[in-house]
Amino acid sequence: MTEKQAVDAGEIRLEPAKPGESAACFAVICEGRAFQGEQGILQWTENYPTEDTVREDIEAGRGYKIMCGDALAGYLCVDFAGDPLYAHIRGAWHTGEPYAVVHRMAFTRAFRGKGLASVVFGLVEEMSRARGVRFFRVDTDETNARMQHVLEKCGFARCGIVEYPGDQGEKVAFDKTIG
Repeated sequence: MTEKQAVDAGEIRLEPAKPGESAACFAVICEGRAFQGEQGILQWTENYPTEDTVREDIEAGRGYKIMCGDALAGYLCVDFAGDPLYAHIRGAWHTGEPYAVVHRMAFTRAFRGKGLASVVFGLVEEMSRARGVRFFRVDTDETNARMQHVLEKCGFARCGIVEYPGDQGEKVAFDKTIG
């Protein structure tokens, strides 16, 4: 896929990643980390996420490949068990529980900048509705203006700040009721 080719949103799908695919999925995370660095964002460090993080996602059934046809377009974690750190928000959630949470969403270079994040969030909403989950939460770095814009465009509302351990620091929290 060239930089100028558009992607048909109907071709995008989420597939559960298999244990043997953790290296390929982690390579997507590494591309995302490098892209963040190019943008001056230090959301993902060398300590997080790691290949073990991705492997654990996949083993727990929450690691998903973002596919476009036969091509791996990205990776993300969709967790329906919630995030324990979200219990300690500085601010307040607008939505209730149970909720879906997305972590570690990244796209390969070939699929970046094509509006796929909005498509993927829509697919996560479909998964959530199928499970009877009506609420969606996500967080991002304060310096990640690009993701904040995508979240607001997708109907998420800013809720406050969640604190992560170690060098991950504070993240801006967003939520949304799934219609």
